[in-house]
This record gives sequence, structure tokens and C-alpha cells, in this order.
Amino acid sequence: MTTRIRHRSLLALGLLGLLLVVVAPFYYVATSSFKLPQEVIAQVPTLFPQSFTLQHYEKLLRSSNFPTYLANSMLVASGTMGICVTLSTLAAYGLYRMQLPAGKFLFRIILVTYAFPGVLLLIPLYGLLSQLGLVDRLVSLVIVNVTFTAPFAVWMLRAFFTAIPGELEEAAALDGATRAQTLIRIVLPLAAPGVASVAIFAFILAWTEYMFASVLILSDANRPVPVGLAGIIGQYQVDWGLLLAGATVTMLPVLILFSLVGRYFVEGLTAGAMK
Repeated sequence: MTTRIRHRSLLALGLLGLLLVVVAPFYYVATSSFKLPQEVIAQVPTLFPQSFTLQHYEKLLRSSNFPTYLANSMLVASGTMGICVTLSTLAAYGLYRMQLPAGKFLFRIILVTYAFPGVLLLIPLYGLLSQLGLVDRLVSLVIVNVTFTAPFAVWMLRAFFTAIPGELEEAAALDGATRAQTLIRIVLPLAAPGVASVAIFAFILAWTEYMFASVLILSDANRPVPVGLAGIIGQYQVDWGLLLAGATVTMLPVLILFSLVGRYFVEGLTAGAMK
């Protein structure tokens, strides 16, 4: 009994420590965005705001281009999520349910693509997109993000599609359903947690991507949030209040997405690990 209590206490302490490590930075950023500038840069940080102000958010939304950055990131992330989910679902269904002749070879090729760091493709992709006239356009970021998210999404959906009994599709075929109808009405509802996991993965990666966005986007009007926030950091001084307010607003779309489909995301990860 004593050993069990000790183990539970250690587990509780470990979970508490992990919670503090994960939550503390977000808490500090969110609370500091409501502090006056002198409190933000004080030598002794305060756990709770001693002062309260909305001037950083007012400056962020009225006196900066952050709303434009936010709209650009929303377009890029939403486009990446929609295209990635569509392509990866069709590709995974073709690879793992239709028994294509070269299915195993294509699956290995998909895994090989993650053996190389993305920075190696920076210059070739820039040259290709430049020849196509897509540099400094948001569609270039969507193309790049889909390029890096779709292979992993196909691999992630494998566990869900291979676990669906083939008899269900055979019964649907006997009833006269086409492949498309079987996919939409039978396979996708059963693989909903996996599709939700892919959607969240694609959205977050596109929302936080910085390297390609900083190279492919040249004008301030087309900058996404990560590049726009980096521009707030000046050479000799930093408006910490403005930066913290921008970081807080940037977290909101991801939190809203998790609140809507987070349950399916957790189910998807758990199911993918068990299958």
C-alpha cells in the first residue's frame, strides 16, 4: 500500500512538473501582454499583473499590420489543411485499401522523404517557384506546406484505413456503391479521428512555419504571422508589450481549433498507436 502511494505521488509530481513546464511560458506571455511597459521589463517578474492595460492590443490591432498578417496566416493554414486532408485521404485510401501494385514501394518512398531536412529543398523550391512566378504570393506557402505535410499525413492515416474491415466495402459494393461513395459514406466516418489528426497537424505546421515564409515572401502585405512578429523586433529596441500581445493573439486560432476537434485528435493519436 505504501509503495503504491509512493508511486502515485511520484507520478503526480511528474505530471505537475510537466504541466508547469508546458503551461508556464504560455501563462507568462498571456498575462504579460496586459502589463504596462515598465512592469513587463522589470528586473523582478511578477506572477500576476500589478497593472492592467489594453494599450498593447490597441496598438497591435490599430497601429500595426498585424491584422493583415493574421489574415494571411489564416488563408495559408486553412488552404494547407484543406488540400492536405483531401490529397492525403485519397492517397492513403489508394495505397492501403485498393491494393495498388506499387503500394509498398510508394509507402517506402514516402518515408524516405523525411530522411532529409527541409532546408535542403529551400534553394531548389525557391528557384522552381520563381520560374513559375509564385514568389511573394501566399499560394507558394500553401504549396510548400502541403509538400511537407502530405507524406506524413498519408503515413499517419495508414493505421486507420488498414484497420477498417474489408467486408464493409464488399457489402457496399454489393449494394451498388461506387468507390467514391464507399470512401465518403463508410471509410471516412470510421477514420474520422485520423482525418482530424491530419487536419490539426497540417494547420499547426502551416500556422507556425517560418523558414520558407521568410524567404519566399518579400512584401510586408503578404507576410504571415511568424514573419510579421519577427519584424516587430527592432535592431536596437523591442516593443515587448506589442510582441507579447501579438503572441497571445497568435495562439487563439490554434486553441479554438483544439477546442473544436481536440477530442478527435487525441482519439486519433491513441488509435494510431494501438493499431
